[in-house]
Amino acid sequence: MSTLNTEQQLAARLAILHNPQAQNCTVYRADEHDPEAEEQDLGDAKVLFLGAFEAPADWDALEREEYFADSAPELFVNARIECEASPGSKTYFSADIGDYVAAQPSLGEVVMYYVHDYVEDDTGLIYVLQRDEEVLE
Repeated sequence: MSTLNTEQQLAARLAILHNPQAQNCTVYRADEHDPEAEEQDLGDAKVLFLGAFEAPADWDALEREEYFADSAPELFVNARIECEASPGSKTYFSADIGDYVAAQPSLGEVVMYYVHDYVEDDTGLIYVLQRDEEVLE
């Protein structure tokens, strides 16, 4: 549930969609009933990378180990994701934990990320994305 009012949500949304640093991306969601099925293409969005994810200073070693599992901490980044479709339309979506983000940092290049977590601050959702090290050809 969002703590932002409608004007704040709209301003935050437009700031991401119009940010020249935001990359085009497509968001995919796995079929929760059939893990072997092809992921559903939710649609186009913009992803704005905010920098490396840093675990809170008050986390102990066990919390860090559980959060990162067997992945290198440097694969985790903070980002904002905003659907290009208008809120309220049939094609509008919000990314969720477990979704995949196919970012396009440059023409012909695709980098895959997994939505690992998110937190909400006074400007909207900040996603924690985990970069997929598998190279797509």
